[in-house]
Amino acid sequence: MDLGELWAIFGPGVAGAVFGAGWWFWVDAVVCSAVKVSFLHYLPGIFASLAALMFNCVKKEDIDYSPYEEGECRLKLWLFFAYVVSFVSLAASVGLLVQDALVKSGPSAWTGTAGVLQCVFVLISGLIYWTSHSE
Repeated sequence: MDLGELWAIFGPGVAGAVFGAGWWFWVDAVVCSAVKVSFLHYLPGIFASLAALMFNCVKKEDIDYSPYEEGECRLKLWLFFAYVVSFVSLAASVGLLVQDALVKSGPSAWTGTAGVLQCVFVLISGLIYWTSHSE
């Protein structure tokens, strides 16, 4: 077996473990928080999960790099929108981390840190799965 075949076999499992670790950070932060965490803090992780799902709706084999194919334009636009959603969710989680670190009455800084870790791990898992299942 070559490395590509091993990656196709074990890649989805690695992606699932990374996705689960990201949500585990978030659940740990919410459960251990002394203050009720508002729904606004949940949104970056939800949108990061949505972006990971959007990445995995496109197969790598379907992307042709010719500039004039109409179907390709739709796929590239879909992937661009997925990247926008992922980076906005990451930026929102960093913004909430800064807010949590500055405001004393809100959730702790660990809640903000866990939100950033959640977004990073979820987005990495989406990319791991996309590269492994499209071989």
